[in-house]
Amino acid sequence: MKRNRSQLARISKGAALAVGMLLPLPAWAQFSDLICDDTQRLEKQLSGPFGAERQAQGLRGPDALIAVWIVPRNGDWTIVQSYSNGTSCILAMGAHWEAFDPGPA
Repeated sequence: MKRNRSQLARISKGAALAVGMLLPLPAWAQFSDLICDDTQRLEKQLSGPFGAERQAQGLRGPDALIAVWIVPRNGDWTIVQSYSNGTSCILAMGAHWEAFDPGPA
């Protein structure tokens, strides 16, 4: 059975997401530079098994929102861009998140 590049890209991203769900958040980066999925499904995976919480968010444009998700128990972090079409993509992830108190103005 022949597959075109688009089909292979979808399969490899799907496999990366499936494997990524079994690994700690920072380990996902080794499988794919960009992981996209349905927004509700992606947020459920971040908050469910990993215990991540959305800590900050801001508009990137009229159709895109950037959010920072943090796992409080270990400091793993994930930056997610959500689009108005119901899709979200993990843009970056890492470890040792440290929040700063802005102090008095």
